[in-house]
Amino acid sequence: MRFISSSISRYSAILIGASSLFVGFSTSAAQQPASLQKPNVVIFYVDDLGYGDISPNGAIGVSTPNLDALASKGVNFSDAHSTASTCTPSRYSLLTGEHGFRQNAAILPGDAPALIRPGKATLPSMLQKAGYTTGVIGKWHLGLGDGSVDWNQDVKPGPLEIGFEYSFLLPATGDRVPTVYLEGHKVVNLERDDPIEVSYDHNVGERPTGVDNPELLRMKADLQHSQTIVNGISRIGSMSGGEAALWVDEEFPDVFSEKAVDFIVRSKHDPFFLFFSFQDIHVPRLPNERFKGKSTMGPRGDAIVQMDWVVGRVMQELKTQGVADNTLVIFTSDNGPVLDDGYDDMAAEMLGEHLPAGPFRGGKYSVFEGGTRVPMIVYWPGKSTHTRSNALISQVDIYASLAGLVKQPLAKNEAIDSLDVMDAFLGQSNNARTYLLEEAVGTLGLRKHNWKYIRAISKDKGLPNWLGNKDIEMGFELTPQLFDLTDDISEQTNRAKEYPALVNAMEEKIQQLIEKGFRYSQ
Repeated sequence: MRFISSSISRYSAILIGASSLFVGFSTSAAQQPASLQKPNVVIFYVDDLGYGDISPNGAIGVSTPNLDALASKGVNFSDAHSTASTCTPSRYSLLTGEHGFRQNAAILPGDAPALIRPGKATLPSMLQKAGYTTGVIGKWHLGLGDGSVDWNQDVKPGPLEIGFEYSFLLPATGDRVPTVYLEGHKVVNLERDDPIEVSYDHNVGERPTGVDNPELLRMKADLQHSQTIVNGISRIGSMSGGEAALWVDEEFPDVFSEKAVDFIVRSKHDPFFLFFSFQDIHVPRLPNERFKGKSTMGPRGDAIVQMDWVVGRVMQELKTQGVADNTLVIFTSDNGPVLDDGYDDMAAEMLGEHLPAGPFRGGKYSVFEGGTRVPMIVYWPGKSTHTRSNALISQVDIYASLAGLVKQPLAKNEAIDSLDVMDAFLGQSNNARTYLLEEAVGTLGLRKHNWKYIRAISKDKGLPNWLGNKDIEMGFELTPQLFDLTDDISEQTNRAKEYPALVNAMEEKIQQLIEKGFRYSQ
């Protein structure tokens, strides 16, 4: 290990693989200051985790004991959604309270400029106004800088310019260069005499690539993921330099969890907001050695076990620091599941009877329910009800709901798609949304209670070439689709011809929501 060796040595005794790290966590070891009335907020935001990928939702072949503990005390949702079936627009929506299409949010390359610009109202900036200390740890993938980042200088704007006081990031994703950590504005461990250069349109430097040196790979990759090799894995994009700053994928769970521990320890005397954004279970899936073989599904299943351990590690620290009873925890995923996403890690071959999306059709990239219907568990000791909720929930509503909770008023043009549904988040009501938009690559879906409408896609609508090699059921048709999820949860029977008036009404509603926003269209 490089820079992290000392930071994790304090906790080496608790690196215990898949076992549960906390039980009875509603009782704190000590009390947070009595003067603190506002709850801490921790959002665990997992990457590519499907509805059926956790044991509280029926996972087969993998156990998630720490999520079992959360679900046994909190609210486990059966109809909660990310706003989109891909990560960048979902992350944008959660942090801004508005749909990604308003900013043309799409999956960003590793050198993309900051998508959320300084001055934009955000969830962390709103909570800052309410007296919160704010931090983000983990995958970012919302762009950095102004479009031509020099990784050898201060990298900004980024999280620190939009409301976060502390940030420790994977700049983009685990499968994209630069394969370095960014703390605040600076690359960690970067040496001046070994500067970083990154390109997404031509090769730089002399590092081997997956195309030219497949014999060096630990895992075969598709052509898109076959450029610069780092840690035996070929990535998207070309990178030279920064040898001392390179990450080791297998160290992610320890690096990120201990950064979260440090943030909690530093921030415990004031209300804090921690956005813990996982790289797991996104590709490349390279779980730490102690998690290998802990599922029956190979690296993808083992990465789920690893993710669950990290949740337990952070939850344990909340208890240790005496703040667990005053912490609102939200666990969810940025989009639905995907098996083959660029690397040959036997995810499909070793699936067995496990259903990553549960009973739902589709997954990541898709407009079907499996694309955005994701796991969500909410727990706040003494405030949330232990229940299985079927409320229709969107992650975009986290913004307005937390604003209402901390009594922070929203400006007219702030978080325009976000609704205050805190009673539903806490399991005190099943009344949440009537309408919910589902963004996918190339089209939109709209829920109205149990009705699901999918826009027709035109013949000339171009889709990214990289989708062509993926076993994805997208849900695109040249004519409108309408499903009654009451008795057709897997979206098999198109009823658009039976209900033309409803189809027209749903299309008109989409237009209204796009033009006015949800806050002004209910």
